[in-house]
Amino acid sequence: MKKPLKKKQYAALPWRHSGAGREVLLISSRDTGRWVIPKGWPIKGLSPAQTAAREAYEEAGLGGQVSKKPIGAFEYGKRFANGRVEPCKVEVFAFEQMVQHPSWPEQGQRRLQWFSVPEAAEAVQEPELKDIIRKLE
Repeated sequence: MKKPLKKKQYAALPWRHSGAGREVLLISSRDTGRWVIPKGWPIKGLSPAQTAAREAYEEAGLGGQVSKKPIGAFEYGKRFANGRVEPCKVEVFAFEQMVQHPSWPEQGQRRLQWFSVPEAAEAVQEPELKDIIRKLE
């Protein structure tokens, strides 16, 4: 029996320099409220990196510089509205935050919080994402 193909998503790992060192922005998921990074499905006409940057804007109101190549990938179970869960592979792109826009499409639908790199790694659930975040230190 053939293994089902994993769905693919692209994500931004937003970071910035602060007086305390490098910080990572996490956002709350809309359904469970757990800490995640901005991510979404491929967008026709946009490269994976451009898609990740678009998600950072739509979900967190960020503008900045996105890496051309992914810095890692992780897998998770994407839960759909009908309760179905499908395996999903997420390619992660580093995203240096340059600006916080005053308004954005999903404003008010999620919480946003800046964390130190070790705190951000502890806050997310996916082990592979924890490792990707720790690489920013």
